[in-house]
Amino acid sequence: MRGELSYIICTLVLVLNGTAFAQSWNIPPLPPPSEYGNILIDRLPGKNEQPVIFSHWKHRVKYACRVCHLELEFEMKVNTTEITEEKNKNGKFCGACHDGKIAFGHTPENCGKCHNGDITYGSAKFRDLEAFPSSRYGNQVDWTAAVSKGLIEPRQSLKDYKYTQDLFKKSLNMEPEWAKFPPAIFPHDVHNYWLDCANCHPSVFNIKKKTTEHFEMKYITKGKFCGLCHLSVAFPLNNCKRCHPDLGR
Repeated sequence: MRGELSYIICTLVLVLNGTAFAQSWNIPPLPPPSEYGNILIDRLPGKNEQPVIFSHWKHRVKYACRVCHLELEFEMKVNTTEITEEKNKNGKFCGACHDGKIAFGHTPENCGKCHNGDITYGSAKFRDLEAFPSSRYGNQVDWTAAVSKGLIEPRQSLKDYKYTQDLFKKSLNMEPEWAKFPPAIFPHDVHNYWLDCANCHPSVFNIKKKTTEHFEMKYITKGKFCGLCHLSVAFPLNNCKRCHPDLGR
């Protein structure tokens, strides 16, 4: 009886008041859509340079996540990658594209385009995404639908060869600990649009089902596991039914 009551209460909260649910899990409030996914890279606070603004949505139109977070070896967590100006100028990290040929280069007249400390910088270009399929949260863009409909074709590799990855299409049903609470569905195929298997396995998730320790919402909301992406870049955790599609049925 207690389990049934908990399920009913949680379902009502989720369906009728997603904000209350988000607050109960300490999910951070969402910024404006044009700022969702924007980060400030500030590895050396106190130095003369302003933090670097990086907009995920601007780059996501052209590149899959695996390009930066696998080939270019950017860590998933902000301010943990040892980025230096010398490495950039030698073609590593940002310098792999920002070389004056693919994108604007590391020259004095361009410093302010990155080193400005302004999380809103470039928001005017967000209007270019208005024609994309809509979503309720985050950037309010359904990025996977944009790919599947051919509206964008993010580049999968910066290397000369054409990158291909055998799509693993199996979806996982992940049963929560709460009695009678609907399972979370993880579709591998849509994640293959953006990520390489190595982005998640084995460092984030154990490759064997049900062997990842502490895989719980309280850790996800702190940026672990799914929260590594689904707190600040991919659709946010406020969108409960995207993972728990049977919620409220």
